Amino acid sequence: MHSEFVLTLSCPERPGILHAVTSFLLGHGCDITEHQQFDDADHGIVFLRTAFTTSNTGPTGLTLDGLRDAFAPVAAEFAMDWQLRDSAVKPRVLVMVSKFDHCLADLLYRWRSGALDAEIVLVASNHPDLKPLAAAENVPFEHIPVTAATKPEAEARLLALVEEHRVDLVVLARYMQVLSDDLCKRLEGRAINIHHSFLPSFAGAKPYHQAHRRGVKLVGATAHYVTADLDEGPIIEQEIIRVDHRAGPDRLVTVGRDAERLALARAVNWHCQGRILLHGNRTVVFS
Repeated sequence: MHSEFVLTLSCPERPGILHAVTSFLLGHGCDITEHQQFDDADHGIVFLRTAFTTSNTGPTGLTLDGLRDAFAPVAAEFAMDWQLRDSAVKPRVLVMVSKFDHCLADLLYRWRSGALDAEIVLVASNHPDLKPLAAAENVPFEHIPVTAATKPEAEARLLALVEEHRVDLVVLARYMQVLSDDLCKRLEGRAINIHHSFLPSFAGAKPYHQAHRRGVKLVGATAHYVTADLDEGPIIEQEIIRVDHRAGPDRLVTVGRDAERLALARAVNWHCQGRILLHGNRTVVFS
Protein backbone atom coordinates (compact mmCIF):
# COMPACT_ATOMS: atom_id res chain seq x y z
CA MET A 1 0.00 0.00 0.00
CA HIS A 2 1.33 3.43 -0.98
CA SER A 3 0.83 6.87 0.53
CA GLU A 4 1.30 10.14 -1.36
CA PHE A 5 2.78 13.29 0.11
CA VAL A 6 3.54 16.79 -1.17
CA LEU A 7 6.60 18.77 -0.10
CA THR A 8 6.68 22.52 -0.78
CA LEU A 9 9.52 24.82 0.18
CA SER A 10 11.31 28.07 -0.46
CA CYS A 11 14.82 28.98 0.62
CA PRO A 12 17.81 31.13 -0.35
CA GLU A 13 19.32 29.93 -3.59
CA ARG A 14 22.56 27.93 -3.26
CA PRO A 15 24.04 24.79 -4.80
CA GLY A 16 22.87 21.42 -3.54
CA ILE A 17 19.21 22.11 -2.70
CA LEU A 18 17.67 19.78 -5.27
CA HIS A 19 20.29 17.14 -4.56
CA ALA A 20 19.54 17.30 -0.84
CA VAL A 21 15.80 16.87 -1.41
CA THR A 22 16.05 14.05 -3.94
CA SER A 23 18.74 12.26 -1.94
CA PHE A 24 16.55 12.40 1.15
CA LEU A 25 13.58 10.95 -0.74
CA LEU A 26 15.69 8.25 -2.38
CA GLY A 27 17.22 7.32 0.96
CA HIS A 28 13.74 6.83 2.42
CA GLY A 29 12.51 4.69 -0.45
CA CYS A 30 10.27 7.38 -1.92
CA ASP A 31 9.22 7.64 -5.56
CA ILE A 32 8.88 11.16 -7.01
CA THR A 33 5.68 11.48 -9.06
CA GLU A 34 5.77 15.22 -9.82
CA HIS A 35 8.40 17.92 -9.43
CA GLN A 36 8.27 21.64 -10.21
CA GLN A 37 10.82 24.31 -9.36
CA PHE A 38 11.20 28.04 -9.87
CA ASP A 39 14.45 29.92 -9.30
CA ASP A 40 13.70 33.59 -8.62
CA ALA A 41 16.94 35.19 -9.76
CA ASP A 42 15.75 38.68 -8.80
CA HIS A 43 15.46 37.73 -5.12
CA GLY A 44 17.84 34.77 -4.95
CA ILE A 45 15.12 32.36 -3.77
CA VAL A 46 14.27 28.84 -4.88
CA PHE A 47 10.66 27.63 -4.83
CA LEU A 48 9.96 23.92 -5.08
CA ARG A 49 7.03 21.52 -5.05
CA THR A 50 7.61 17.78 -5.07
CA ALA A 51 4.93 15.08 -4.90
CA PHE A 52 6.08 11.59 -3.98
CA THR A 53 4.81 8.22 -2.83
CA THR A 54 6.05 5.94 -0.09
CA SER A 55 5.45 2.29 0.67
CA ASN A 56 4.21 1.23 4.09
CA THR A 57 6.51 -1.77 3.79
CA GLY A 58 9.63 0.37 3.33
CA PRO A 59 11.99 1.90 5.91
CA THR A 60 10.58 2.96 9.25
CA GLY A 61 9.45 6.52 9.87
CA LEU A 62 7.38 6.90 6.68
CA THR A 63 4.34 8.32 8.41
CA LEU A 64 3.73 12.02 7.93
CA ASP A 65 5.18 12.86 11.35
CA GLY A 66 8.10 10.52 10.78
CA LEU A 67 8.94 12.13 7.46
CA ARG A 68 8.68 15.60 8.95
CA ASP A 69 11.05 14.70 11.78
CA ALA A 70 13.52 13.10 9.38
CA PHE A 71 13.46 16.02 6.94
CA ALA A 72 13.82 18.74 9.58
CA PRO A 73 17.68 18.63 9.64
CA VAL A 74 17.81 18.98 5.84
CA ALA A 75 15.43 21.94 5.99
CA ALA A 76 17.48 23.57 8.73
CA GLU A 77 20.71 23.21 6.76
CA PHE A 78 19.28 25.19 3.84
CA ALA A 79 17.11 27.60 5.89
CA MET A 80 13.98 26.30 4.21
CA ASP A 81 10.47 27.56 4.79
CA TRP A 82 8.67 24.29 4.14
CA GLN A 83 5.51 22.24 4.46
CA LEU A 84 4.86 18.53 4.09
CA ARG A 85 1.29 17.32 3.71
CA ASP A 86 -0.50 14.04 3.14
CA SER A 87 -2.37 14.20 -0.18
CA ALA A 88 -5.07 11.89 1.14
CA VAL A 89 -6.10 14.46 3.77
CA LYS A 90 -8.25 17.01 1.99
CA PRO A 91 -8.19 20.57 3.41
CA ARG A 92 -11.38 21.60 5.19
CA VAL A 93 -13.06 24.61 3.57
CA LEU A 94 -15.55 27.16 4.87
CA VAL A 95 -17.32 29.06 2.08
CA MET A 96 -18.63 32.55 2.84
CA VAL A 97 -21.37 34.06 0.68
CA SER A 98 -23.94 36.83 0.66
CA LYS A 99 -26.73 36.69 -1.93
CA PHE A 100 -24.94 35.89 -5.20
CA ASP A 101 -25.03 32.12 -5.66
CA HIS A 102 -22.93 31.39 -8.78
CA CYS A 103 -19.56 30.81 -7.10
CA LEU A 104 -21.03 28.76 -4.24
CA ALA A 105 -23.06 26.61 -6.66
CA ASP A 106 -19.97 25.99 -8.76
CA LEU A 107 -17.80 25.03 -5.79
CA LEU A 108 -20.49 22.71 -4.42
CA TYR A 109 -20.87 21.02 -7.79
CA ARG A 110 -17.12 20.51 -8.18
CA TRP A 111 -16.91 19.19 -4.62
CA ARG A 112 -19.79 16.74 -5.09
CA SER A 113 -18.41 15.53 -8.44
CA GLY A 114 -14.93 14.96 -7.01
CA ALA A 115 -13.30 17.74 -9.04
CA LEU A 116 -12.39 19.82 -5.98
CA ASP A 117 -9.52 18.58 -3.81
CA ALA A 118 -11.15 19.87 -0.66
CA GLU A 119 -13.84 19.07 1.86
CA ILE A 120 -16.52 21.77 2.12
CA VAL A 121 -17.54 21.56 5.77
CA LEU A 122 -19.60 24.73 6.21
CA VAL A 123 -21.28 27.61 4.39
CA ALA A 124 -21.61 30.90 6.29
CA SER A 125 -23.48 33.98 5.17
CA ASN A 126 -24.64 37.37 6.34
CA HIS A 127 -27.98 36.58 4.67
CA PRO A 128 -30.20 33.46 4.89
CA ASP A 129 -30.98 33.34 1.15
CA LEU A 130 -28.57 30.57 0.13
CA LYS A 131 -29.35 28.15 2.93
CA PRO A 132 -31.44 25.92 0.59
CA LEU A 133 -28.49 25.64 -1.81
CA ALA A 134 -26.22 24.40 0.97
CA ALA A 135 -28.94 22.13 2.36
CA ALA A 136 -29.37 20.48 -1.05
CA GLU A 137 -25.78 19.25 -0.72
CA ASN A 138 -26.14 18.39 2.99
CA VAL A 139 -23.64 21.08 3.94
CA PRO A 140 -24.26 22.91 7.26
CA PHE A 141 -25.26 26.56 6.89
CA GLU A 142 -24.58 29.29 9.44
CA HIS A 143 -26.39 32.62 9.25
CA ILE A 144 -24.22 35.39 10.73
CA PRO A 145 -25.95 38.77 10.34
CA VAL A 146 -23.58 41.71 10.11
CA THR A 147 -24.23 45.36 10.89
CA ALA A 148 -21.79 48.13 11.73
CA ALA A 149 -22.64 47.66 15.39
CA THR A 150 -22.42 43.85 15.41
CA LYS A 151 -19.42 43.37 13.14
CA PRO A 152 -16.96 42.54 15.96
CA GLU A 153 -19.33 39.89 17.35
CA ALA A 154 -19.96 38.49 13.87
CA GLU A 155 -16.25 38.14 13.17
CA ALA A 156 -15.70 36.54 16.56
CA ARG A 157 -18.42 34.03 15.67
CA LEU A 158 -16.71 33.32 12.36
CA LEU A 159 -13.38 32.65 14.06
CA ALA A 160 -15.14 30.36 16.52
CA LEU A 161 -16.58 28.40 13.59
CA VAL A 162 -13.16 28.19 11.96
CA GLU A 163 -11.85 26.65 15.18
CA GLU A 164 -14.88 24.42 15.78
CA HIS A 165 -14.87 22.95 12.27
CA ARG A 166 -11.05 22.77 12.04
CA VAL A 167 -11.16 24.91 8.90
CA ASP A 168 -7.99 25.08 6.80
CA LEU A 169 -9.21 27.55 4.18
CA VAL A 170 -11.87 30.29 4.13
CA VAL A 171 -13.26 31.10 0.68
CA LEU A 172 -15.05 34.39 0.12
CA ALA A 173 -17.33 33.37 -2.76
CA ARG A 174 -18.81 36.82 -3.40
CA TYR A 175 -19.11 37.65 0.29
CA MET A 176 -20.13 41.30 0.24
CA GLN A 177 -18.66 42.42 3.55
CA VAL A 178 -15.25 43.98 4.16
CA LEU A 179 -13.28 42.01 6.73
CA SER A 180 -11.55 43.92 9.52
CA ASP A 181 -7.78 44.30 9.49
CA ASP A 182 -7.55 42.07 12.54
CA LEU A 183 -9.54 39.26 10.92
CA CYS A 184 -7.48 39.55 7.73
CA LYS A 185 -4.32 39.09 9.77
CA ARG A 186 -5.81 36.13 11.65
CA LEU A 187 -6.64 34.44 8.32
CA GLU A 188 -3.44 35.43 6.52
CA GLY A 189 -2.50 32.89 3.86
CA ARG A 190 -5.67 30.85 4.37
CA ALA A 191 -8.45 33.04 2.98
CA ILE A 192 -9.17 33.51 -0.72
CA ASN A 193 -11.39 36.18 -2.29
CA ILE A 194 -12.79 36.68 -5.79
CA HIS A 195 -13.72 39.94 -7.47
CA HIS A 196 -14.37 41.28 -10.97
CA SER A 197 -11.43 42.60 -12.92
CA PHE A 198 -12.72 46.13 -13.39
CA LEU A 199 -11.17 47.38 -10.17
CA PRO A 200 -9.96 50.02 -9.61
CA SER A 201 -11.24 51.62 -12.85
CA PHE A 202 -14.92 50.84 -12.27
CA ALA A 203 -15.42 50.74 -8.52
CA GLY A 204 -18.70 51.14 -6.68
CA ALA A 205 -22.21 50.43 -7.92
CA LYS A 206 -22.94 48.68 -11.24
CA PRO A 207 -19.35 48.19 -12.45
CA TYR A 208 -20.55 46.24 -15.51
CA HIS A 209 -22.76 49.13 -16.56
CA GLN A 210 -19.79 51.47 -16.16
CA ALA A 211 -17.66 49.12 -18.25
CA HIS A 212 -20.32 48.93 -20.95
CA ARG A 213 -20.45 52.70 -21.24
CA ARG A 214 -16.68 52.71 -21.78
CA GLY A 215 -16.83 49.98 -24.41
CA VAL A 216 -14.72 47.48 -22.48
CA LYS A 217 -13.75 44.44 -24.58
CA LEU A 218 -12.29 42.18 -21.89
CA VAL A 219 -14.26 40.90 -18.91
CA GLY A 220 -12.42 39.07 -16.17
CA ALA A 221 -11.99 38.13 -12.54
CA THR A 222 -9.18 37.95 -10.02
CA ALA A 223 -8.76 35.42 -7.22
CA HIS A 224 -6.35 36.49 -4.50
CA TYR A 225 -5.42 35.96 -0.88
CA VAL A 226 -7.20 38.22 1.56
CA THR A 227 -5.17 40.99 3.19
CA ALA A 228 -5.98 44.19 5.04
CA ASP A 229 -5.44 46.07 1.75
CA LEU A 230 -8.87 45.66 0.17
CA ASP A 231 -8.77 43.60 -3.05
CA GLU A 232 -4.99 44.01 -3.26
CA GLY A 233 -3.78 40.71 -1.78
CA PRO A 234 -1.36 38.35 -3.56
CA ILE A 235 -2.93 37.32 -6.87
CA ILE A 236 -3.43 33.60 -7.41
CA GLU A 237 -5.35 33.38 -10.67
CA GLN A 238 -7.01 35.63 -13.24
CA GLU A 239 -9.49 34.74 -15.96
CA ILE A 240 -10.47 36.90 -18.93
CA ILE A 241 -13.18 36.51 -21.57
CA ARG A 242 -13.33 38.64 -24.71
CA VAL A 243 -16.55 40.46 -25.62
CA ASP A 244 -17.51 42.89 -28.37
CA HIS A 245 -19.80 45.88 -28.95
CA ARG A 246 -22.90 43.66 -29.01
CA ALA A 247 -22.57 42.73 -25.32
CA GLY A 248 -24.88 44.83 -23.17
CA PRO A 249 -24.58 45.19 -19.38
CA ASP A 250 -26.60 42.03 -18.68
CA ARG A 251 -24.37 40.00 -20.99
CA LEU A 252 -21.29 41.44 -19.32
CA VAL A 253 -22.64 40.39 -15.92
CA THR A 254 -23.19 36.82 -17.17
CA VAL A 255 -19.72 36.64 -18.69
CA GLY A 256 -18.21 38.11 -15.55
CA ARG A 257 -19.82 35.47 -13.38
CA ASP A 258 -18.38 32.76 -15.62
CA ALA A 259 -14.93 34.28 -15.18
CA GLU A 260 -15.40 34.49 -11.41
CA ARG A 261 -16.38 30.83 -11.17
CA LEU A 262 -13.39 29.65 -13.18
CA ALA A 263 -10.79 31.79 -11.44
CA LEU A 264 -12.05 30.99 -7.95
CA ALA A 265 -12.29 27.23 -8.54
CA ARG A 266 -8.73 27.08 -9.85
CA ALA A 267 -7.41 29.15 -6.95
CA VAL A 268 -9.14 26.97 -4.35
CA ASN A 269 -7.98 23.76 -6.00
CA TRP A 270 -4.38 24.93 -6.34
CA HIS A 271 -4.29 26.05 -2.71
CA CYS A 272 -5.70 22.74 -1.51
CA GLN A 273 -3.21 20.81 -3.64
CA GLY A 274 -0.30 22.74 -2.17
CA ARG A 275 0.54 24.40 -5.48
CA ILE A 276 0.81 27.99 -4.22
CA LEU A 277 3.81 29.46 -2.42
CA LEU A 278 3.60 32.98 -1.02
CA HIS A 279 6.44 35.46 -1.38
CA GLY A 280 5.57 38.89 -0.02
CA ASN A 281 2.69 40.24 -2.08
CA ARG A 282 3.27 37.75 -4.91
CA THR A 283 2.58 34.08 -5.42
CA VAL A 284 4.42 31.25 -7.14
CA VAL A 285 1.78 28.93 -8.57
CA PHE A 286 2.79 25.46 -9.74
CA SER A 287 -0.39 24.84 -11.76
